[in-house]
Amino acid sequence: MINLTTAATEKVKAVLEQEKGNLPLGGLRIYVQGGGCSGFQYGMVLDEVTEGDEVFETAEGVKVIVDPMSMRYLEGAEVDYKEDLMGGGFAIKNPNATSTCGCGHSFQAGSEGGGGGQHEGGGGGHHH
Repeated sequence: MINLTTAATEKVKAVLEQEKGNLPLGGLRIYVQGGGCSGFQYGMVLDEVTEGDEVFETAEGVKVIVDPMSMRYLEGAEVDYKEDLMGGGFAIKNPNATSTCGCGHSFQAGSEGGGGGQHEGGGGGHHH
């Protein structure tokens, strides 16, 4: 299970409302892919459910979509949305991460060995 805070749910819901014409059955896809400064990095993109995905729905009706490989690393994670003077952004609190980078976008897991991610696009590269 992946949890969204109230702030994250409201933000995702607002963005999905804007994209309703393009993604009528859309939700927030959260995924993990190899790379980043700590071995794995998070990605988020608006998407629709494909076969094999795990889907969680918040009480407000927002779908969270996760592929099976990413679910191994995201089980029990919490997604939050914060705004500050530098702008806004999503943050993931992941109990499976053995260490994280200060950037908050990449992490290291205890037993690495999942294959490479199969996602493209979704947010550009984060580099130090």
